[in-house]
Amino acid sequence: MFDRNLLPAIVAFSAVAREGNFTRAARQLGISPSALSQTIRALEERLGARLLHRSTRSVSATEDGRRFLMQIDPGLALISQGVDSVLDRQGTPVGDVRINTSRIAADHFLKPHLGEFSRRYPQVRLEIIIDDGFGDIIGEGCDAGIRLRESVVGSMIAVPISPPVSLAVVASPAYFANCPAPHTPHDLGRHNCLRFRHGRNGTVSPWEFSDPVDESSFIVEPSGNFLTNGDEVMLGAALQGVGLVMHMDFAVQEYIDRGSLVRVLQDWCPPFDGFDLYLPSREQMPGRLRALVDFLVEKRKARLENQTGSP
Repeated sequence: MFDRNLLPAIVAFSAVAREGNFTRAARQLGISPSALSQTIRALEERLGARLLHRSTRSVSATEDGRRFLMQIDPGLALISQGVDSVLDRQGTPVGDVRINTSRIAADHFLKPHLGEFSRRYPQVRLEIIIDDGFGDIIGEGCDAGIRLRESVVGSMIAVPISPPVSLAVVASPAYFANCPAPHTPHDLGRHNCLRFRHGRNGTVSPWEFSDPVDESSFIVEPSGNFLTNGDEVMLGAALQGVGLVMHMDFAVQEYIDRGSLVRVLQDWCPPFDGFDLYLPSREQMPGRLRALVDFLVEKRKARLENQTGSP
């Protein structure tokens, strides 16, 4: 018969095995490393098996330890879910939320607010998975994803979390000192254009425009001597006068405001739907996920008010 008194020690072992470090695991559990070490030794004696390899530099599970961890993990996960569920029903958002998001969305719509979200919901454990492809949030065990609305598949529920966005063609004043600014996208053939390659599928982003007269859309395939899969590297090259870049307007706005970059062809780059938080369903949404959805919608409203100057 299972000795329920072993449960705290089993939880302690799981923490050490996952962290690979007594100090970090002890901090997570709120006890001292020496007390944690004694707890693990007592568990090993009770089970009659060595569960951990210990050295001055590292801690790792033995073969018996790995097998034991695989067997106890599902049960510990069920206990955690049960506790989270009760707290959730009491109106206290608690538990894990896994978000799959592109890097640019994470940088601009999540990262600036992580501190506030953590202070407001200290019992929600947020995991952010950076994926510049189009991840399958269900297949990857995520609760939600963040992508441009045009990328969200029809079966998903989409919640807008950003204002409308537009593409922006920019270059530094130093670049334009030597190369006259383009008046239409068709002038780009005379310019050095810095291109972005997507890491997962290797495609190079096209430069998309819309005619300001008849609103017809078209693509220009500009050429240049620079190609990268890092948008910060691409922006760094533009700031140093290497050439023109096309990027999301919000990603370059601070440089435009400072005069470090100059925007051109704005009439050819109309706004379009921005980023959405997308979910498999609104039904039976756990409180922890609802808290994140409401928080990001609140931040979107604040951005819109800042843009329009509304009180």
